[in-house]
Amino acid sequence: MEYIRKASRPIWKVALVALLLTSLPVGQVLAGTGSAAPQTVEAVQDDPYQQAAAEIRAIYEAHLDTLSDDKQRHYGQRLWRLTGDADYLALNEAYGKQLMAELADYDAAVHSEEGITERNQQLLESYATDSEKNRLRRAMFSERPEMLLPTRLLFRLAQAHYHGLLDKISPQGLARLEAAVMSVDWQAFLTDPDVLSIYAAQVANDVAFLHQLGLVDLRSDVMHAFQKLYPEERIATLSHAEYRNWLYGMTHIVIAYSHYYQRLVPESEVSWIIDAFQREGPGLVDSVKEDILAEIALSMQLAGREDLPLVDMIRDHLLEVRDAEIGIIPGDDGDLSLSDGEHRNVLAIMVLGWSGQLTPGPDLGDWWQTGRFENRPVVTP
Repeated sequence: MEYIRKASRPIWKVALVALLLTSLPVGQVLAGTGSAAPQTVEAVQDDPYQQAAAEIRAIYEAHLDTLSDDKQRHYGQRLWRLTGDADYLALNEAYGKQLMAELADYDAAVHSEEGITERNQQLLESYATDSEKNRLRRAMFSERPEMLLPTRLLFRLAQAHYHGLLDKISPQGLARLEAAVMSVDWQAFLTDPDVLSIYAAQVANDVAFLHQLGLVDLRSDVMHAFQKLYPEERIATLSHAEYRNWLYGMTHIVIAYSHYYQRLVPESEVSWIIDAFQREGPGLVDSVKEDILAEIALSMQLAGREDLPLVDMIRDHLLEVRDAEIGIIPGDDGDLSLSDGEHRNVLAIMVLGWSGQLTPGPDLGDWWQTGRFENRPVVTP
């Protein structure tokens, strides 16, 4: 677990100078071009939000190789979509190789019912139990073990689609993988109140992925089930854990609609979610962790409502809670691990460094065949 030792001079100041001197872009992105317009030092310093985003980026990019492959993928994918900077392509290309290898492994597993059953059991046995949330989810899956392989495989197929790699799978192989995904009753699973009450964010992802891949459209069914489970009059009575689940579910409805920061979202499609966030208002800052707060702000930004006071309220809160010496957003227990805090801090970078423009992909299809990258537009219907 990587920590930064506190020193007499705040490390983020040193890292920020290095970031700016090497001309890493910290400003507005030219959507779809794969290029960016770097800001001057003065422009960054004139905007406290952009300056904080640049400082947090500097810390993480100075220590990126200390993070796991998955966290590097998570960081590189989001920073590409925020900036379009070609420096993040290597991380995305490495993920493309890993993703295709994982899909080949799943293809081997789904050749038989026995292989599917065995993989489901392996996934259940290895399911994390390090938190109460994960223990509840493991218990939920122990009653529905047949859903484990389909949910993991669905995520990987959606990622392949995002990166222009879906057609690099053989037609026979893709048909097998899609059949394995669709071998279960998604409608029953995704509308089950027991699943929604502890797994709402992942439900939002799954329903979006199924629609994105053209497998089945359950969006209306799931939205109805979610709203039935969480009527406005019930919100004040929710436990702290389920209140977070409700908020997290709504943020992921918006984020999944954006294909994970690849496109903006029509406000009309998510107005009920924006209204719900505004009803909760300032009380959110004292009620939930910075991860969820950042996703709430991002949801409003994605819907074109960065003008709402709640967005700047959350941004100001993120500035206030940054560790004064290390420069990153700590955990709610004060933890300053770069690895444990990657999700929280990359969200903060996106919220604070928001420009209103996004870069899709990257499309790795040409690179997969030729080893050369061309930033072709990614179709995101």
